[in-house]
Amino acid sequence: MSTASLLLASSEAGSLAGHFTWIDWMVVFGYLALTTVIGGALAGKQATIRDFFLGGRKLPWYAVSGSIIATEISALTFVGVPFVVFKDGGNFTYLQLGVFGSFFARLIVGFVLVPAYYKREIYSPYDYMGNQLGSSVRSVTTALFALGGILSQSARVYLTAVVLNLILRDPLSQLAAWSGISPLAWSIWIIGVVAILWTIMGGITTVIWTDLILFLVFLLGAVVALVFVIHGLPGGLREMLSVGYDAGKFQFFDFDTSPLKAYTIWTAAIASTWGGLGAYGTDQLLAQRMFCCKGPKQARLAIIVSSAGQLITFTVMLVGVGLFAYYQRSPLVGDALAAYEMKGENIFPIFILSVIPTGLTGLIIAGVFAAAISSLDSILAALAQTVMSAFYLPYRKRAVERRRGTALHPDDPEEHRHTVAVSRIFVIFWGVVLCLMAQLADVISQNYPSILDLGLAMAGYAGGALLAGFLLAFLRLGIDGRGYIWSAPLSVLAVFALVWHYPWTHIVCWVGGGILLLIWLWPMMREAMLLPDVQDDREQRRRMIALMVRDWPQTLILIAGIALMLLINYHGYWEGPPNAETGAPTYLTVAWPWYAPLGSTVAFVWGFLLARRKADEDLADPLPA
Repeated sequence: MSTASLLLASSEAGSLAGHFTWIDWMVVFGYLALTTVIGGALAGKQATIRDFFLGGRKLPWYAVSGSIIATEISALTFVGVPFVVFKDGGNFTYLQLGVFGSFFARLIVGFVLVPAYYKREIYSPYDYMGNQLGSSVRSVTTALFALGGILSQSARVYLTAVVLNLILRDPLSQLAAWSGISPLAWSIWIIGVVAILWTIMGGITTVIWTDLILFLVFLLGAVVALVFVIHGLPGGLREMLSVGYDAGKFQFFDFDTSPLKAYTIWTAAIASTWGGLGAYGTDQLLAQRMFCCKGPKQARLAIIVSSAGQLITFTVMLVGVGLFAYYQRSPLVGDALAAYEMKGENIFPIFILSVIPTGLTGLIIAGVFAAAISSLDSILAALAQTVMSAFYLPYRKRAVERRRGTALHPDDPEEHRHTVAVSRIFVIFWGVVLCLMAQLADVISQNYPSILDLGLAMAGYAGGALLAGFLLAFLRLGIDGRGYIWSAPLSVLAVFALVWHYPWTHIVCWVGGGILLLIWLWPMMREAMLLPDVQDDREQRRRMIALMVRDWPQTLILIAGIALMLLINYHGYWEGPPNAETGAPTYLTVAWPWYAPLGSTVAFVWGFLLARRKADEDLADPLPA
């Protein structure tokens, strides 16, 4: 048993049953109802898709900034960060990523990416990339965003469901016995339904205003929790600081150069900054908010001021120190110990349920739900918008114009009503997909030291490729988007190959690489088969060979990329100690902040090498100021 578990071995408060009372429920439901009413009132009329997805481009910068913070913080921070500090060897090194990497990334996004996006009205970074590199690139980047968003946000939903499952253990167990559906699944779907309802109610305007309210609630919840942690210690703040200092909890800098460690100064300065450019600048989850501002100056202010969200992270890290000091003096047993050993992230909810008074417990739990729903309704709005822009709206335009025989008028009120209705359908669809994926997160989480690492790592699978797409479009290299169509999936495969090193993953990498190469060769093979017959067999063979080797340099480049991906999968790890329970081998790979740099490097290099040069007349800026 770990040291942290031993500290929980002899508590006076072993049972968690009955600690969440009807008064707490009144607080939670009252908060949800009030937020819904306020969000609906502030949303206004959603007459057009511009209103639904851009808020009419009239939202104030402070609301957008608060929404960015609320979406970024999520339940991962509110529940996961205290555990990262509380656990054995835990400290403040995680904060390096935000203080350095995240801040530097926001500055670059504010002064470089925002002006590029505001050259004309677009709905997402993928519209910008599509305008520069072609519509196929917009489709690919939209698919990448959907993949990364589903992976990362499902982990956030899962963590909140774990907390809800702890609170509602008895009623959810009864529901499970009646329905055959697990308590965790019930928790996931409860969260999902609330987020879906908030999103379809008023689009991005409702999302941003409710996010601002949610931000204030979980800021208040974090402060209240910290006050009660300190109050629960006989020595108060001085005891918390003394115990934390003696245990090394306040260590901030880590200069270790090992690529296996996620929280070092080098990771923060290089990998976190690199990945932050993708998170804030090319991930629609956060970038969508910048498009809702009145202009580039307001958008720049919103993204840079959102750095203040690190104060919340700092506060909940102090909560983690306080929990460590508190459980040194008052260890737990019974239900609390069992809940902690089931999931270490339960440590903060255990304290909330067993120590904080009735009413305030409801407020803090409302903060946890607020963090989760804030992230979920944000990703639902972003997913619906990107799919609408990349796939449905072009299809709808062609279908209507073909049926009517005339061009579709952009201000047609009937068409606006139709597109808003379809947008809401997409919100529901993606909500269901996210809830289903959240149910798989329990299995995936076993490959990461904490759910916080899991949630942050998931975005790295596709985040690097998205950043590379922006760079290929922004740097005006005189190429088309053909190379990126191939380098983007190669990038995702490379990150997967880096992370997973089991026999079944070798098969996935071989199959993925083989499919990629086959699709690349298929047009040439098909064209060769359709060559007209000639009398001379040698001439026929010569034509076929000439056709097959027409793009042989780029074919070799693609094969080299696939070979590199396979090499990473077979050899890109260090062997760890065998699993203590099963004896199975374990594999140590580079820490998750390096996923985005690897992915973007692969996508950018191969995207450039596999591309075709644009004609001179195609090099004019398609986004005039």
